[in-house]
Amino acid sequence: MPKQIIATENAPAAIGTYSQAVRTGQTVYISGQIGLDPATGTLVAGSEAQIHRVFANLKALAEAAGGSLSDVVKLTVYMTDLSYFAKVNEVMGHYIPQPYPARAAVGVAALPRGAVVEADAILVLE
Repeated sequence: MPKQIIATENAPAAIGTYSQAVRTGQTVYISGQIGLDPATGTLVAGSEAQIHRVFANLKALAEAAGGSLSDVVKLTVYMTDLSYFAKVNEVMGHYIPQPYPARAAVGVAALPRGAVVEADAILVLE
């Protein structure tokens, strides 16, 4: 199956040697998203705002691929402090409907640009 590169101005441009998302067949792999504002390329202020921006960026990429966050089958969330876990759950519930995808939550020492949360996703489109 050929791969299709997914790109949108509604999510931050890649800050390294990767694509925003890649689709092959009905599967979409969304690269890790941090709380960057796509209009300015800067990190939004505050942990809650960053968490919302992460999910907004994932949503923009899911839509650019022809899907939505309801198509997410696997989500991985990285946090520099696991005390953000409750807020991630709360915000995730606003963006991703039930039934929820499989998910991993990982504590990490640091994230790009000083972000406090990053998430990547795998979608399967119908």
